[in-house]
Amino acid sequence: MSTHAPVPAAASGAASGALLLCRAEPDSVAAVAPLLGERMALVAAGGEWSVLVPEGGPWRYGGEPVDRVVTGWAAALAVGAPWPVLALWWDADRSGYTLASGFRRPVGYVWLADGTPAGEDEATRTFAARLGLDPVLDVQALDRLTRPDPGADARARLRGLLAVLTRAGVTLPDGLDPGTPTDRLGEAAGAVPGAA
Repeated sequence: MSTHAPVPAAASGAASGALLLCRAEPDSVAAVAPLLGERMALVAAGGEWSVLVPEGGPWRYGGEPVDRVVTGWAAALAVGAPWPVLALWWDADRSGYTLASGFRRPVGYVWLADGTPAGEDEATRTFAARLGLDPVLDVQALDRLTRPDPGADARARLRGLLAVLTRAGVTLPDGLDPGTPTDRLGEAAGAVPGAA
């Protein structure tokens, strides 16, 4: 007989989180975000970017994998919009991203918690092409994220991805950092002036 109590879904999802970056103004995103059926804070994330911060019910309380949930949300947001949606996600074991744009198949990459690359190199090139990133400098920076680096865990890999995206205009508000638990992300988003 086991002496360990089962871990409730809310506790097992406590370290999980996600951000949905949309290459659109907040007003455009606000018109379609309610279709997802999840409460989300919406704030500007640079000149032509917005970020949705979900409350995370499906993975915090429903036991759904965070990557599967946000990949579905990104695809749903992008399919009827003229702008791409980038989902950044993390849990206790892995982190990664998924880019959805129109009716094209989403592309993504995964790192294990210790930063070990676990995706296909070609995904980063497709990612760069779909976002119109620099085919030399940005692709080289993205390629470095797919190489072994004992000094970079999964959170550092996502920060590296965001560093590349700053050249595409992404500027996340303070407190919306990859690896931050969902409840703290929500608090940080709610403190941003103009948050919806």
